[in-house]
Amino acid sequence: QVQLVESGGGLVQAGGSLRLSCAASGTIVSAKLMGWHRQAPGKQRELVATITSLGSTNYADSVKGRFTISRENAKNTVYLQMNSLKPEDTAVYYCNSYDSRWNVDYWGQGTQVTVSS
Repeated sequence: QVQLVESGGGLVQAGGSLRLSCAASGTIVSAKLMGWHRQAPGKQRELVATITSLGSTNYADSVKGRFTISRENAKNTVYLQMNSLKPEDTAVYYCNSYDSRWNVDYWGQGTQVTVSS
């Protein structure tokens, strides 16, 4: 059973930083395509960043240069370092793991990030 547990969200002022964590069990983060997505009120869920099993990263244009996705294999955890936060970054952030063998997506429960102006 794959479980993804996000943490690290909270309330921060514009220009501040947060680091989100996604602790995984039942899967190996270094062997999967892992990602962070977010969903703001009234909007569709959108991709924020991904990291492949080879360590290649990809970012949405809106967060390039401000967010960094990484993983710590020993802790089987994926991180999202968010700097220079803007009010428009306010959303629920979800961790995602994609199993290409079965074409299945797994999701965490989400963590709220609120950026005040």
